[in-house]
Amino acid sequence: MPRVRVVHATEYRYAQPVRFTTHRLMLRPRDSHDLRLLDATLGVTPPDAAVRWAHDVFGNSVCYLDWGDARGDRLRIVSELDLEHFPAIAALPREAIDPVAESYPFSYAAEEFPDLSRLLERHHADPDRLVDRWARRFVRHGETTRTMDLLSAMTQAIKDEFRYQARDAEGTNPPVRTLELGSGACRDFALLMMEAVRSLGFAARFVSGYLYDEALVDSAAPMVGGGYTHAWCAVYLPGAGWVEFDPTNGLVAGRNLIRVCAARTPEQAVPVAGGFIGRPGDFLGLEVNVAVTVGRPAAIGAR
Repeated sequence: MPRVRVVHATEYRYAQPVRFTTHRLMLRPRDSHDLRLLDATLGVTPPDAAVRWAHDVFGNSVCYLDWGDARGDRLRIVSELDLEHFPAIAALPREAIDPVAESYPFSYAAEEFPDLSRLLERHHADPDRLVDRWARRFVRHGETTRTMDLLSAMTQAIKDEFRYQARDAEGTNPPVRTLELGSGACRDFALLMMEAVRSLGFAARFVSGYLYDEALVDSAAPMVGGGYTHAWCAVYLPGAGWVEFDPTNGLVAGRNLIRVCAARTPEQAVPVAGGFIGRPGDFLGLEVNVAVTVGRPAAIGAR
């Protein structure tokens, strides 16, 4: 039961005072059986913004900031989280999955299908069926394909066969582009796996949050994305529910992943989104810093 503290700071700089449009933040996780939120604070500069909280269509916690006509040459947003994480076990027990879904292919139950339908749909064009062919590699033709073996193998293949490349530019590369490049950021790998499993008939969603593993920080094989915002995907398996897969690091079942929000597409899970009203050359730069610390409750709780 690690105690995890996350400080996520986002700062925009401008050449002269500008007006800010309404900003949309997805920085606060929800309490669940695997995550207990002990404290959450939000610091904003300029400080005179009207704050409104809401739940989006997926039930994620969303904060809206509105400064009205106020102006400033700097916008700084600092989210601080103090939480307890109850990580999933390293391997999902076979008995956790409904027997009907232990082997691929399977069908979702009629009562669940309406709720999963949009998450089953392909969202990106694949005219030459590149994603389809890549996904079919993991299906054992002529013999039984275990569902978890298929998904685990796909997760590991992305880690082994693609080059991780951090990218500050906004947006997510389409899966076909990721296949062509053979590289990408964590959000690109998550989307590739989502579209690949959707092509096989699985329901999948995009997950945004943080990654930690203190034990591996100084090891020979550190995790990619630790201490930064991170992205992965979740696949719905009857009986087991939403099972998380991190193709950037080859992780299965959500261990060491702090889930903040889950959505149908990457665009619906952006941590900080907004704009400004000013001249085109006013924007000077953006800096994002995330610090994730892990330890015993007494050590992290002391302030």
